[in-house]
Amino acid sequence: MNSRSGPPSLAAADETASIVRLYAVTDGRTRARHHLSMHTVLGPGRRPPRGMSEESVRIVELCRQRRRPLVELAGTLGLHVAAVTVLVSDLIDAGAVNVHVPDVPGKERDVQMLQALSAALKRRYSGATAGAG
Repeated sequence: MNSRSGPPSLAAADETASIVRLYAVTDGRTRARHHLSMHTVLGPGRRPPRGMSEESVRIVELCRQRRRPLVELAGTLGLHVAAVTVLVSDLIDAGAVNVHVPDVPGKERDVQMLQALSAALKRRYSGATAGAG
């Protein structure tokens, strides 16, 4: 406990205000409905819903400019990543933003990678045998 008496410090008041703001921005929710990582890339959706919060409007605007990772959105907005994850999850459900899935390499590259991996494992573990379990 703080031994000094008097008004709370400016830092403590600022921290409290920040927590209250996060709570207000997410309507008290702490978990998103979608599993999103900090590196999830988001792009524009098909239709922005009406009545969005100021932060949600800004997220949609930023995603319309170019695709952005979730962590960049959080930094640009000055919000905690967890709060932006909740907002983005809502925007995905509303169709206002989409998760960008990068192009996956063709099957030919997959086969080459698996063959290289198999060869490396055989060299490393030459005496091992695979058994069906």
